[in-house]
Amino acid sequence: MTTTLIKDACLVNEGEIREVDLRIKNQRIEKIAPSISAMENDAVVEAKGYWLLPGMIDDQVHFREPGLTHKGCIATESRAAVAGGITSYMEMPNVKPATTNISAIEEKLAIASRDSFANYAFYLGATEDNLEDIKAIDPEKVCGVKVFMGASTGNLLVENPTALEAIFRECPVLISTHCESGPVIAENLNKLKQKDRAITIHDHPIIRDDEACFASSSYAVQLAKKYGSQLNVLHITTAKELSLFEAGPIQNKKITAEACVHHLWFCDQDYEQRGNLIKCNPAIKTRQDRDALLQALTKNQIDIIATDHAPHTLSEKQEPYLNAPAGLPLVQHALLSLLEHVRNKRLTIEQVVEKTSHNPAIRYRVAERGFLREGFFADLVLVDPKTPTSVSHNNTLYKCQWTPFDGVEFSSRICSTWVNGELVFNGKQVTAKPSAAMPLHFIG
Repeated sequence: MTTTLIKDACLVNEGEIREVDLRIKNQRIEKIAPSISAMENDAVVEAKGYWLLPGMIDDQVHFREPGLTHKGCIATESRAAVAGGITSYMEMPNVKPATTNISAIEEKLAIASRDSFANYAFYLGATEDNLEDIKAIDPEKVCGVKVFMGASTGNLLVENPTALEAIFRECPVLISTHCESGPVIAENLNKLKQKDRAITIHDHPIIRDDEACFASSSYAVQLAKKYGSQLNVLHITTAKELSLFEAGPIQNKKITAEACVHHLWFCDQDYEQRGNLIKCNPAIKTRQDRDALLQALTKNQIDIIATDHAPHTLSEKQEPYLNAPAGLPLVQHALLSLLEHVRNKRLTIEQVVEKTSHNPAIRYRVAERGFLREGFFADLVLVDPKTPTSVSHNNTLYKCQWTPFDGVEFSSRICSTWVNGELVFNGKQVTAKPSAAMPLHFIG
């Protein structure tokens, strides 16, 4: 049996950087030591000067399958994910039909077992009438319940107070929320419509302003405190919301917060160049909001960094602002964008690893992943911090074939990605078949 020996890597793990060797065998990390002698069957990887990181665990993606596969699918989007150093993902329920019962989750698991290049799990979507499905969740198989507390389609919007109270009272797993107040958004939009001018992309953060976010996120936190719920508020975008979250180690928290890579990279000044390509919900807001999010990460007020990868076709995004869908593809360049913050001294590499790997594993109770430890599954990414990556629409792996980072040159490069010990990306192309991936298992 072939084993893999990674030599002289700068291993970043649990707040430390060490130069070590690491051997992979039988899907797992067999040994980590200052020096490991190569054996006859070792495939040796020379990694001097490279960072060796645990693979990113992305707790928020929309891979669009089933029902919306003209935008993306589990095969194409997970392929792009491993090329970006993401080795595990948790996928959202707003597909067609929506993932609102256990049979729908089983269908997704079957698709992923055949097609996914990265490890996978799926959320159950909350509705105003599927409480019994929520209560029947197996905590070892389902990553969480997604509650759209504003800004959703179909029956996934939950704004009825009685339904929300029941969900927060009865849910047996982590509740992850999209928090924007529908009434505040509607009022803001109505005010703009009364003005004698066209509504454009520049109005997006005005319509979906900090008050829309705070009104909803503060309500979610209030409910979680009332019922002792486990709550993770997704994609925080405003400085105002940060007052809701305490600083400190994630292990001690029942209420946590997440930021997404595009809200850490772009600000409202970028609408002029990027237009609808960076239209997303919640909206990208001011430079001051962006800086506050980065600062909150360093203070451990925000605990997790994710992508909210949400592809649409380029023709859909080129519709007039009010008709263009919200969401952007991100998994292929998410980690590279975070490493740029390291280069600019806004974050440390240890903080990036904590927020993208360790903390998602802790918060979602992911078994045997998220850390570089002997005996854990070998989900690894090797990064060259000194070789740049130029990004264009033409070199993406997304089904939609465009990226909001078009024209950006990142200062780092993803050299290799391993999923369960199998090399799935060699720095140039995805090399493995989807058989390397597994369903995530959660500690009940």
